[in-house]
Amino acid sequence: MTSTPSASVKTRGSLPDRLLGGIERVGNKLPDPFMLFLILFLIVAVASTAMAWANVVVTVPGATEATVIKGFFTAEGLSWFTTTLGANYLGFPPLATVLPILLAVGVAEKSGLLSALIRKAFGSAPRWALPYAVGFVGVLGSIMSDAAFVVIPPLAALVFKAAGRHPVAGLLGGFAAAGAGYSTSMLVTSLDALFSGITTAVTETLPNPGSPVNPLSNYFFNFASSIVLILLAGFIIDKILEPRLRRQGVPTEETASEDDSVPGALPSGALPPSMSSTLTAVERRGVLWAAAAGAVVAAVILTGALLPDSPWRNEDGGYLPKSPLLSSIVFIVFIMFTVPGLVYGKITGTIASGKDVPRVMGASIKDMSGFLVLAFILGQFIALFNWSGIGNWLAVAGASGLESIGLTGYPAIIGFILLASLLNLFIISGSAMWTLMASVFVPMFALLGFEPAFIQGAFRVGDSATQILTPLNPYMIVLLTMLRKYEPQAGLGTVIARMLPFTVLFWLAWVGVLTVFFVFGLPMGPGNGIYIDG
Repeated sequence: MTSTPSASVKTRGSLPDRLLGGIERVGNKLPDPFMLFLILFLIVAVASTAMAWANVVVTVPGATEATVIKGFFTAEGLSWFTTTLGANYLGFPPLATVLPILLAVGVAEKSGLLSALIRKAFGSAPRWALPYAVGFVGVLGSIMSDAAFVVIPPLAALVFKAAGRHPVAGLLGGFAAAGAGYSTSMLVTSLDALFSGITTAVTETLPNPGSPVNPLSNYFFNFASSIVLILLAGFIIDKILEPRLRRQGVPTEETASEDDSVPGALPSGALPPSMSSTLTAVERRGVLWAAAAGAVVAAVILTGALLPDSPWRNEDGGYLPKSPLLSSIVFIVFIMFTVPGLVYGKITGTIASGKDVPRVMGASIKDMSGFLVLAFILGQFIALFNWSGIGNWLAVAGASGLESIGLTGYPAIIGFILLASLLNLFIISGSAMWTLMASVFVPMFALLGFEPAFIQGAFRVGDSATQILTPLNPYMIVLLTMLRKYEPQAGLGTVIARMLPFTVLFWLAWVGVLTVFFVFGLPMGPGNGIYIDG
């Protein structure tokens, strides 16, 4: 199948198409991701050195000590870099998430289990409902933490392909829903506990801290937001993203892989030529045994976690805000893909012997070899960004700028969200950014009479919507690697242009939900309103 790569397509048609096409072309003129981050590394190195020579010091409100900006081209900086080069790479956070999950998904995918499950579950499902199903899974995917960025997009692509829809729409839509809606969910997640813990720590020093903040303090707001974002994600995938992909002539088939050579295994991302939802007798038997194996594994994990003296409980005997169980998400995802995949492969013959297991795992890692190379420079950049203290300086400088404008009332809340959205392009960690921003803005807005839980809810909007636009998001590089299986010439501009509608519409809709809560004085969660009483 031949098709013109979208990176070279000159989009004609409506104004939005021309605008997105222009963004894509300009974005694709950026250097290759490796070179881009090398340039950014050098910029931060020079900037940090200049700030260090100028003796720049940042004081984060609430911190016991000031943060001194450290320079790369100093004796301390050069010593730090030469002694931590390997640790910076191996300590790059996504590696600990991506690699184990890739090994596990490789077993489930290349054994044929994922294909069989998708054909069974979605082969006869209404095609119109699939974008909304992807939106639902993506927005609620934060319960899996960062694993959502690795698991959901390729599975969504397979779902779309099984239904005869464009797989790239599923791939990109799954990533956008998981990323742009990361801070909200119908369920209480570890993120709720993490944010509330940070907020509580800040409010302890306030003379009038308002209502206590707990993991349920934003639940009503989160629930309403998640419904709106799920529906909006499905609409964007169905009415904007997929039609544009077809107008651009984006391929619906992956480029051939060199090493999908496991006996009987399907190529990466492939589905049976018939695209039929009907499984053979052997496949049905394999699915049943795989489901039974998955149920046994889940029961073992659940039983172990619920035991009164379970080692997966925290020191208080619970699971929130932190516990070994919540820190074991990668292991749980790994085991829940690997065991059923092995059982299915053994029943159907796609995994004939033990020697096939490392081969299927190796094939999945080979598909992501480009990311492993990029991870080297990404790890160095992020390590320098954090070590130098420039992230703290950006947050405090932004807060001071907003405060100097003199905004009050709800316009100040909108300014706060805009600042969070901007900082989110540079500080990807939600907990790190909230730690910095909460220490500045929770006390500031408390003086204006706003509940800390309301400010925390406003932060969630800015914390998520823009993270799918920034190359500093390491999972965007993972997505680009997956996208290049369909479009080898795709670049960062391609991804940014296709993420932009999600960011803009999610941001506007989410702010709209917050505005409704503000105007009508609705509680953000049980016992947490908009204004501090008294």
